[in-house]
Amino acid sequence: MENTFDCIVIGGGQAGLASAYYLTKNGLKYIILEASDQATGSWPKYYESLTLFSPAKYSSLPGLQFPGDPNHYPTKDEVISYFNEYTKYHKLNVRTGEKVTKVSKNGKDFVIVTEKGSVFNSKAIIAGTGAFSYPNIPAIDGSEDFKGKIIHSSAYKNVEEFNNQRVIVVGGGNSAIQIAYELAKVSIVSLAIRKPISYIPQRVLGKDIHFWLKVTGIDTLPYGRRFSMNTSVMDTGIYKTAILNNRPDSRLMFANYTEEGVVWVDGREEKVDSVIYATGYKPNVSYLTPLKDAINQSAYPVQTKGISTTVDGLYYVGLSGQRSLSSATIRGVGSDAKYVVKHLIKYIKV
Repeated sequence: MENTFDCIVIGGGQAGLASAYYLTKNGLKYIILEASDQATGSWPKYYESLTLFSPAKYSSLPGLQFPGDPNHYPTKDEVISYFNEYTKYHKLNVRTGEKVTKVSKNGKDFVIVTEKGSVFNSKAIIAGTGAFSYPNIPAIDGSEDFKGKIIHSSAYKNVEEFNNQRVIVVGGGNSAIQIAYELAKVSIVSLAIRKPISYIPQRVLGKDIHFWLKVTGIDTLPYGRRFSMNTSVMDTGIYKTAILNNRPDSRLMFANYTEEGVVWVDGREEKVDSVIYATGYKPNVSYLTPLKDAINQSAYPVQTKGISTTVDGLYYVGLSGQRSLSSATIRGVGSDAKYVVKHLIKYIKV
């Protein structure tokens, strides 16, 4: 049947592309179902100045080196171009404009339904929508009364709409500081944090930190799942210096909102124009809800190392900490995809 496959990959970002590479390599009949008009994941939605925190040398998917100077830090547009080239180079089977809304089971096989009404059948599923598709905005008292702007970093594009504003960026990770740093050139900006900012030197002994992560094996060791670089800041020194000079400043997270602004923990009220939450993401796998116990009460996948522990034939690639420190990164997703596809093949051959 035309719409029947060995495996269907949901999501055409880095996780989906890496999975498709290994599915192709092993001769499986598969298709990637991607909601948007190109297989580039969430990258087109990110802010304009975003660059990778790892150099091109350590930012490749399996089977195709990232182009250009291996020591440069690729821009958002370069990543998008690379993903499109990757799809063409490996002749991956992608169907765009197919947003998956429901995955259920009919006996042993999966039934996948998309928003436009397409129906697919498959022996196995790889949920490759990753860890960056559902913005996480904490609930703070008074937010519903605040008259200013509240957005997540996923909606931030550039500094233009924030000129001469009083802005608070919530978060202490890479994205928070990168956004606050560039906003501080045109606005009065504070980083609101819950704990001191942790800095990781971008270069150690003349080498990018990713060189040391790779040669020591830390990047891919299983115990790396317990740690996260998402809450630490890769820094050449410019961010730490900027914060020491209060451009932007950093202070403890505010206690609550008022109509005009926020109340800081010392009780001081301040008028604020905009608040930007750079507070990460949650997995967006609501399409798996029809599969009993596939996701827990907090809407997180129930899995170990990318293999569902509750639904046979269901797999994941791209989750934060899935198997290692680098699981949710371009450089690390290939290792997880290879591992998952190996287990998937054993399953469908039973």
